[in-house]
Order: sequence, then C-alpha cells, then structure tokens
Amino acid sequence: MFRKLLTIVLFMASLVSAAEPADSVPSVSFWQKVKNYFKLDADTTTQEPKRFSISMVGGPSYASDSKLGLGVAGVAQYRLNGCDTIQPSNATITAQITTAGFWKLGAEGTTFFPDDRMRLNYELNVEYAPRDFWGIGYTNGNIDEHKVKLHEHDYKIKGEFLFRLANNFYVGPMLQWDYANSGDVDPTLLFQGQDHVVRNYGVGLTLQYDSRDLVTNAYSGVYLYLNQVFRPKFLWNHYAFSTTDFRSCYYHTAWKGAVIAGEARALFNFGNPSWAMMALLGDSDNMRGYYHGRYRDKHMVTAQVELRQYIYRRFGAVVWGGAGSVFHDSDSFRHWLPNYGVGLRWEFRRRVNIRFDYGFGRSGQSGFIFNINEAF
Repeated sequence: MFRKLLTIVLFMASLVSAAEPADSVPSVSFWQKVKNYFKLDADTTTQEPKRFSISMVGGPSYASDSKLGLGVAGVAQYRLNGCDTIQPSNATITAQITTAGFWKLGAEGTTFFPDDRMRLNYELNVEYAPRDFWGIGYTNGNIDEHKVKLHEHDYKIKGEFLFRLANNFYVGPMLQWDYANSGDVDPTLLFQGQDHVVRNYGVGLTLQYDSRDLVTNAYSGVYLYLNQVFRPKFLWNHYAFSTTDFRSCYYHTAWKGAVIAGEARALFNFGNPSWAMMALLGDSDNMRGYYHGRYRDKHMVTAQVELRQYIYRRFGAVVWGGAGSVFHDSDSFRHWLPNYGVGLRWEFRRRVNIRFDYGFGRSGQSGFIFNINEAF
C-alpha cells in the first residue's frame, strides 16, 4: 500500500500547475518533470498566482498517536471573476495513512468573493483512528493505567458564510455536523456512562476581524475570531450544549526574513458535551507534540509564540514555545502543560510552505508533524 501511495505522490508531483499549451512546451521525461518541480532555484517570490493553479506534494509523517505514515497534500489557489486585486482563494486537500492503521481524508479552505465583500470558510474531515483514551479530565490523562484503545471513526463538516460589515470586519452564520463512534469499549468507567456513538448538529454565528496580508502564511496583521455554536435538544442532539471558540493571532515582521507570530485560544463548552465533543489538547496546529486527546475536558486555554526565519532560497526554520490547560470548572483551572519545538520550512509554491515540525511536551511526550501551511 505504501509503495502505491509513493507512486501516486511522485506522479502528482510531476504535474505542473496551469501548464502552457502542449504545442508550446518541449517534451520532457517523467523524471525531469519531477526534478523541475522540486528545483530549489525556482523563483517563488516574484511569480503572481494564476487564475487557477494546483500543486501536489507527499512525504513522511510521525506522531505519537498515529505513528509512522505517508501523507499526500494538494494546494489549490484560484480567483473568482472580479477578484484580481485581492489575495487568491485557497483550498487544501490532505490524505494520510500510517502503520498504526490510522487513515484520514480532509479538505479545508477559504473562498474570497469580489472586492472581498464575502468569504466562505469550510472544513471537511473523515478519519479512522485506533487511538488511546485515558478518560475525561486532566487527572485521568496523567494516569497511564487508565489507557484503553478506541477504534474511532470521526466525521466533520463545517461551513461559515461571512459578510463584510466594515473594513476587515466580517460576520455571518455557520453550520456544523459531527459524528463519532468509539468502537467496542466499556463505557461505564472512563466514558462515565456516555454513548459509544454520538452525533451533533450545530448552528451558530461567527465574527471575524482579519487584517492579515495572506491568510495561509501571514507576514503582518491581526486575526480575531469568535464563533458561538448552539447544539440544542430540538436539533436532534442527545448531548445538548453550546461552544464558544475564541482565537487571537498577531503577526509582525521583526527583521529581514523574520516573522514573529503569536496565538492565544480559548474553547469553552457549556452544558453537556459528550466525550467526543470536548476540548482536545494537542493536534498538528496547537500544542504540537502532545498525544491528541490524551488531555480532554469541557474547556481549554492555550497560547503559543513562534519565530519564523527565512534561511536560504526556499528554506526556512521556526522555533516556538507555549502552554495550555484543560479544565471543567474554575477550581480545576490550575494545571498548565508546557509546549515547545522546532521546525523546517520549504516553500514549494509562492508563500505556500511545507512544514516539518517536532514538538515536545510534558513527561517525554513528543511528535513529528508533516503538513501544508503554517500552524496558525
């Protein structure tokens, strides 16, 4: 299976986005196309994005929950009619398979409408994860003996349609659907009597302030995001609750080739969230290196600061530090988990980076992350 996936990666990498007509391009071999695609001296800083372009890349990945794997990612940049003076719309599609049996298909992106009067943000994920589960709460996450194996199927669809009310300020409705199935696990102890299979239907409102120069790889600007989702009983939710998601990001060019980026995030669930819909600490963007979902509770607060430094040609490096906490009430909001790490960046398209991060956490937890675009 890995050999087939590698073959697909090399084949897709050989495709050159928005190619010229066949009669104007000299014939080149398959391997020459691959070599040209990854050529390090290609100019990625002065070329303007075409009306539509798509690029593919693949590589290894490793994380403490999913183990060694291969991933394929595709990035599309496109412009709708009337959008020539604003940043291009973007879409990222990813596929991953690992030696632990984990597989995932995902897509996310932002479509900009003429004059940036409207924006469509979307996210779709389908995954199977043979994942360890320690229970709910910070204390359970620290007890190794509590660990059981989940054979979890997760599906997610989320969409936001935003309208510009003022300069850089947007507001609009959102819809979200989530499904989780834990597989055969005794729910009486760690699951606290909750269902194996949970579905949630949510409606809400999003407010966004965005002055970033480029949403996928900002050099400057401010990003503020406030999302309120309601999942009431009358929308077929067995577990009724609401979620408040707040994010704040700041980007500043410190010196030539260096960007300092900071993010603070707070996620609060009010009501009766299920085990699958609680705040999960650790993923490819936040608290990198922690086992995804080992620490889970109703609420989560995290913060991180990252230095991104251009090095040579297409290469750059990052270093970051941060901390996070999960809790269920004010009394339990006292345990902080450290996070830090280093990473390598490779600009395979103009201001579109492949990132290789290695993150560290408490008690020797660590993980390697392969992904497209910056963590935040």
